[in-house]
Amino acid sequence: MGSSWLRQLLPGVCAKKSGGKNLRICCLTRCSCVPIVLLFLCSVFSGVFCEASTMASVPIGFEVNASDRDKIWVSENGVFAFGFLEVDGDGGDEYMVGIMYNLGDKAANLPVWTVGSGIRVPANSTFRFSMDGRLVLINNSSRVTLWSSNTSNLGVEKASLLDSGNLVLLSSKDEVVWESFGSPTNTLLPGQSIRFPQSLRALPTRLISSYYNLVIRQGGELALVWEHNVTYWKSPVGSKEARFDSSGVLGLYDDRGRVVWSVSPEDLGDNSTRFRHLRIDRDGNLRMYSWGGDSRGWRAVWQAVKDQCSVFGSCGSYSVCGYNSSAPVCDCLFSDSLESSVGVSVSGGAGCKRMADLGNCRMNTSILVLKQTVLYGLYPSRDLEMPLSEAACRERCVNDSTCIAATSVNDGSGRCTIKQTMFISGYKTPYIHAVSFLKVCSVPLAVPTQNARRHGSTEPGSPQAGGGDGRWLVGAIAVVVLGTVLVILSFQVVVFGLLYRRRKIKVRTRIPFGKDAQMNPHYSVLIRLSFEEVKELTNNFGDQIGTSVFRGVLPNKTPIVAKILRDVVVSEKEFRVKVTTLSGTHHRNLVSVKGFCFEPGNKCLIYEYVPNGSLEKWLFRSTEGQKQRVWRHKKPDIALGVARGLAYLHSECQKCITHGNLKLENVLLDENMNPKLTDFGLEEFLAPQGGGGGAPSSSESPSERDMYMLGEMLLQIVTCKRDVAGESVDRIVEELGRDDDVEAMERIARISFWCMQQQPFLRPSIGEVVKVLEGTLSVDRPPSRSGHRGRGREGVEEIEVEEW
Repeated sequence: MGSSWLRQLLPGVCAKKSGGKNLRICCLTRCSCVPIVLLFLCSVFSGVFCEASTMASVPIGFEVNASDRDKIWVSENGVFAFGFLEVDGDGGDEYMVGIMYNLGDKAANLPVWTVGSGIRVPANSTFRFSMDGRLVLINNSSRVTLWSSNTSNLGVEKASLLDSGNLVLLSSKDEVVWESFGSPTNTLLPGQSIRFPQSLRALPTRLISSYYNLVIRQGGELALVWEHNVTYWKSPVGSKEARFDSSGVLGLYDDRGRVVWSVSPEDLGDNSTRFRHLRIDRDGNLRMYSWGGDSRGWRAVWQAVKDQCSVFGSCGSYSVCGYNSSAPVCDCLFSDSLESSVGVSVSGGAGCKRMADLGNCRMNTSILVLKQTVLYGLYPSRDLEMPLSEAACRERCVNDSTCIAATSVNDGSGRCTIKQTMFISGYKTPYIHAVSFLKVCSVPLAVPTQNARRHGSTEPGSPQAGGGDGRWLVGAIAVVVLGTVLVILSFQVVVFGLLYRRRKIKVRTRIPFGKDAQMNPHYSVLIRLSFEEVKELTNNFGDQIGTSVFRGVLPNKTPIVAKILRDVVVSEKEFRVKVTTLSGTHHRNLVSVKGFCFEPGNKCLIYEYVPNGSLEKWLFRSTEGQKQRVWRHKKPDIALGVARGLAYLHSECQKCITHGNLKLENVLLDENMNPKLTDFGLEEFLAPQGGGGGAPSSSESPSERDMYMLGEMLLQIVTCKRDVAGESVDRIVEELGRDDDVEAMERIARISFWCMQQQPFLRPSIGEVVKVLEGTLSVDRPPSRSGHRGRGREGVEEIEVEEW
C-alpha cells in the first residue's frame, strides 16, 4: 500500500534501498525535480513507503543486473517481480532472468516466465530496455546480446509488469506491441492460453535442454511429448485454444468460446486459495499448483500423469521406474552397470551409468529376466514390434546381434518389442503382465588374462643333468633367454593392445551420438570430449580438410568434423552456455553441433560431416563440366537455402543467433547439393577476424552485418565471381547463359544489392529476403549502394528509397 501511495505522490520516481541504509532516487519518466520534504518523508518512512519494489512500469533506458539484489520491478499488486533468479542445485554462479512470484519466501518465488526459455547467464550480465524499443539480455564480459524481444522501431515507449504476471511492451497509445504471455516458457498463469504452434517446455538443466514439452497440436489436442516423437499423455478431444482460467480449470475452447474438455484441481472452489499456476516440471509431468489455505507453500492439486512411472524416460537411461511404499523410485537395470546408483528417487535425477558394451564381452552374453517389467529404447525411441510368444521373443533377442533387450507382453496380444539401442529405460509394477529380457555380458569385465609363465624341468640321471656337453648348456641358456624375451615382448604387446582397446572402448562409451543421431532427427545430446579423445576420433588430426578443420570417424563409422578453435576469449562457463545454444539448433540448412572440447590451450567443436565440401570450392575450384551439371539449375535453390538457414538463426531460435562470418567457405553442400551454414555464432568468443574490403562498418549490429555479407554472397553465387565490385543488375542479366533461369537470377541479384546498401535501414529483413527468393514477394530495382540519388556504372539512374 505504501508503494502505491508513493507512486501517486511522486509520479515517475523510483525509490530503491541501497544496502538497507540510504535511498537512491532515480528519475525515470516525467520527474524533473523532487521536493526535499518528500525525500525526507521517504527516508523517514522507508520501511513503509519506499520499499525495494516500487515500479510496475519502466521507461526506455531502464536496466537491471544480477548485483541488484532488491527486486526493483514489481507488479502493482506486489505478486510478481522481474529480475535475476539464482539457479540452485546445478552448481556454478549462474542466473536465469525473468518473471517470478514475489511472496517473501525464497522457496516460494518460482519463475513463471524466463528469458530465452531458461537460458543460463553469468553474474556479469545486464537486462536492458534499450533505446530502440527492445528488451535485451547482454553478457557484459563479451558484449554479446544473448536474447532480444525483436521489437526495435515498432513505436515501443514503455514496459509494464501487469498484475496478471504478463510483461508487456506498450506504444504511446498504450497498445500492446509484445507480451510474455505470447511466448510462454514452462508455466501458464490464470487467464493465459496457448494455441498451435505454441508449447510449454520444462526448464533446462545446467547444460541440456529438457526433452519434455506440452504442445497443442494442429488438430487441437493437448499432448505431453518427449523429444517431439513420443506421446505419453494427451487430451481425449481437440480444439482451437487451451486456456488456464482464474478458478484453476484447464480447458479446451472452440471457435465460439465453448468448453469442449476440461480438468479441475482438487481444491476447486476453495476461497482460501490465493494463487494458482499450471507448470510442466522437469520430471515431465504437467501439474497445477495452489498457494493459500492452511498451507504456506505451493501444493500440487492436479497432475496429468497419475503414475509418474508412465512418464516416458522418467528415470533416464539404464534405469527402471518402480514403487516403494510411498513414492516412485529409480533402480538400475543391472547391478553391474557402471557406477550404479540404486534406489534414487525420481525427483533426484541421478540414475545409472552405462552398462558394459556387449561388443566387448570377454565371454558370451547371457539373458537377464526381468519379470513384470516393460522396457523401451530412448535413443532412438522407435522399437521394433512383432507378434511372438514369450519364448520366441526371448529366442529372437538371443539370436539377434542387434538386440539389446526385448519385452514380451502377456495380455493375450503376443506382442514382442525389440530394443536395438543401449539407451534403455523402463518401468515395473506388480500389476504389469509383461516380462523383459536384458542381454548382458556373462563376464562383465572384458579383460583377458595371460598365462605367460612357462615351466620346465630336468630329471636327475638324464643326459642333461649334472653336466654334459657345454654346447648344449649354451644352447639351453640361449633358449631360456630367447623364451624370456619373447614372453616379455608378448606380454608388452598384450598390455599395450589392451590399453589401446580400453582407450577405444572409453571413446566409444563416452560418445552416445552417431547412429542414433541418424535414426532420430531430434537427437540433441551434447557431449563433452577430452582433447585426447578428439585426437583419437581424428586419427591424431591426420585428415585435414580445411583451416583448423579435421575429418574424423566415430566408433560406429559415422564421419564427423573437428574444428580447432584459436584465440578463444571467453570463460569455460560462457563457452558451455554458447555451445549448448548452438547445439539446440535444428534446421536442414545448418550444420549440426554434436560436441565440444574445452581444456586449457585446447578448444574445439565437433560437427556433423557434410560430404560435398564448401560452396567456395564449387564456385571457384570446380571444373567447367561440374559447373555445367550443377550450377545452372542449383543456384536459386542454394541461394534460398542459405537465406532460410540465416532466417532460422535470426528469427526462429529461442534467441537470435548471428552468424558473424558469413562467406562462401562457411557454406557446405550435402550429398544432394543442399547448402548448410557452418561456423555460425562463433564470433562471440573468438578473436576478431578481418573482413572483406567492402565490409560494413563495425558500428553496425551483428544482424545488420550478416545481411550485408549475405548480399555479397548471393551476388557471388549469381556471377561466379569472387570480386563483385562494380557489378550491376543489368550487366549480370546480360552475362547469364541461356540455360539460366533469368527471372530467378535477376531476382537474386536485385535483393543482393538491397542487402549491400551502405545505410543499414535500407537493407531488407531476412524474412523479406526469403520471400523474395521464394518468389512470393516482388523486389524493385535497388538504389545506389550509397543510398542517394546518383548514376550507376551502366548509366542507369538510381533513386533513393525511403523504406523497404
